[in-house]
Amino acid sequence: MNYAVTVDTSRPEGTSELDELQRAGVVHLLGGAFDAIDAIEGEDGEVVEITNHFIGVHPQGALLKVFVDAPSLEDAEDAIEALVGDILENLEPLAGWSIDRCEVQLHLDSAKESLEAADGPHAPSADPVTRAATHRATRPTAAPEPTADGPSPDEMRTTLQALAPKLAGTSPSTFGHLTPQDLDGEEASEEFNVARPVADLAAGAVFHSIDILLDEIFEDIATLNGSPNVAQCDGPLLQLESLPEKFAHLYTPLFAQQLLVTAVDLTARLSRPGFTQLSCVAEELLLRMLLETTEVTLDLYGLLDDDVQEALAAFRENVYEDLDHETLYDPALDGLDESPVGEALGMAPMGVADWFEPFSAGRPVHPYAVAPAVDNVQEGPDSL
Repeated sequence: MNYAVTVDTSRPEGTSELDELQRAGVVHLLGGAFDAIDAIEGEDGEVVEITNHFIGVHPQGALLKVFVDAPSLEDAEDAIEALVGDILENLEPLAGWSIDRCEVQLHLDSAKESLEAADGPHAPSADPVTRAATHRATRPTAAPEPTADGPSPDEMRTTLQALAPKLAGTSPSTFGHLTPQDLDGEEASEEFNVARPVADLAAGAVFHSIDILLDEIFEDIATLNGSPNVAQCDGPLLQLESLPEKFAHLYTPLFAQQLLVTAVDLTARLSRPGFTQLSCVAEELLLRMLLETTEVTLDLYGLLDDDVQEALAAFRENVYEDLDHETLYDPALDGLDESPVGEALGMAPMGVADWFEPFSAGRPVHPYAVAPAVDNVQEGPDSL
């Protein structure tokens, strides 16, 4: 059975953030370690084969997605957690790094095939969510899992509001809640007047949706594997189909990996103090995808009311400098960035080849995303 195991690792507390050169070094070290291993044998003789892996490094640590063929989800999680632990322990530059999370992101239909193979009086639950929660509850580092029925809207509201401080690159004012100190003697805007609990709910929902966005891009990369681009991919895609459709033939596996690395970098910056501006068109599009994912999450629990939409609208206005990237979704505005009107408006180049180019020298993008994202592709008239 195939599983995708997500592993969050972090550098030791008290050490400085990883700079661009160090991040590239971590990718090289972890990638080399995984490339040298094809399979892992467990204590009971079960074999877990590694079929693919992706590594995204940010200033606080690394996010790994490891695709495996394993007898069960427990075997997949335990084998990869042990493997990553060994790698971190034996690579001297990564000494002291820790594993914060190691778990399979379940897709219920496909997981049932594995679960139904178990039988007997002590067999695990046939429900994938319950089984995963039971397994992780026996592990020392496991976090509590929701019940199979999921949290109620009120429980989810409380959970999301508690997550708001983790989106540390923002403040309640970013989501439209202004205090007298924020106003500094000015009158409050009539456009945004968001209560603090609502601002916290919106911020927490954005933070909660970061994991969903990254996991789904990981899944899209796995689905895209073997296809030259999104336009020719037969499998279902979760996030890549949210990009402007007219460029689908340019969304290659390399492009998808560069988008993932950029997403890791952007969401890491949003999650620590000091976030100021978006760095490139790709980040603008990724933030759009993150907000769409946030709205779906809130709507799923009946929490997407007018007040929360107002808070998210304030977030958009405060984080985006402009909405030029929206022209990519409107066929009627093709080529506007290259026209005299676009130049007069100061629009950044909007061709796919420019999406990872920093807006300015003071807004660097991840080194992995700097390499050409569009290669060996027949470009049509709408391509760049």
